[in-house]
Amino acid sequence: MTLITEIHESLPYIDNEPTASERAAAEALIAAEVTQDASTHMHASLDVPVESRLSPLMEQEFARIEAKKPLQAIDLSRYEALEPPATSPHSDEKHPETLAIWREALSKAYTSHTYLTGRQTNLALLEQFGKNSWLVGNSQLEDVLKGLERELAEKKQAIDVVVVERKNRQENAGGEIKLLEENWKRGVGKVLETEVAAENLRKEILDRRRAAAQS
Repeated sequence: MTLITEIHESLPYIDNEPTASERAAAEALIAAEVTQDASTHMHASLDVPVESRLSPLMEQEFARIEAKKPLQAIDLSRYEALEPPATSPHSDEKHPETLAIWREALSKAYTSHTYLTGRQTNLALLEQFGKNSWLVGNSQLEDVLKGLERELAEKKQAIDVVVVERKNRQENAGGEIKLLEENWKRGVGKVLETEVAAENLRKEILDRRRAAAQS
């Protein structure tokens, strides 16, 4: 990837604001340039775009987000207290499907029991060992946050100092810049006058040569 650094010089504290017609003309030129180049040319600092290849699961997830539907990644009902089936586990000889119902119920009960047991163990460990560690961790995070906020305030203050310094320098150099601009304009005018005089002199010399050749 090529790195292109463009610096646009501006003197916002010295230059006059553009008029409505000047701004409209500039915006029209920018719009024409963007319309012309955006569809055919990519910026040199941009990588070649990679073709998007989404899996069906990702497309389904994007469709869910677009429809603003809630995420249902985990079925919490499996961890709730289960009611036993309304049949007897010993009636499978007459009804073979009853055994499958009880097996499914037992599987869900084992899952719920494992989750609740682990949760109870974790809560006990938190109560016995983790409370102080959790509070210390929160205190450390607060210290990190305060440090970042302090650094942010320092950066904002440094930016304000740079802006004020830039304004002062531009205002101090405003008179000199205007004088240089006027001298430049006068210099350009003199150059144009000299070119016009030289062109007139060249035409006069040619006319005299033609007149001398004809006579």
